Amino acid sequence: MTDWLEFIRSCPGLHAAAVPQEGYERVNWRKSVPRAPRVRVRRHTCDCKAIVYELCQAGGLSFVRRLSRSGGKTLITESEWVRVPEAERLWLKVLMGTAR
Repeated sequence: MTDWLEFIRSCPGLHAAAVPQEGYERVNWRKSVPRAPRVRVRRHTCDCKAIVYELCQAGGLSFVRRLSRSGGKTLITESEWVRVPEAERLWLKVLMGTAR
């Protein structure tokens, strides 16, 4: 059995591509600031990795949130808040490694 198969069996959650694709799009990650009283997390990657991504929605807009954990601290950044279809495209790009 390969290490990859063992990993999949031990952690069946959704994971972003481990390595960005060549020529990937750079996301303008911004410091997270409260813009809405409630934010709905529509999708998320598994929290077994140091970086977790969430597809979020609030006030009719959507964005990708990135949680980077290191040294016991979590840095939360967000993509631009955009219309839902545009954020969903970015979400897929992050998962495939064509955006970071």
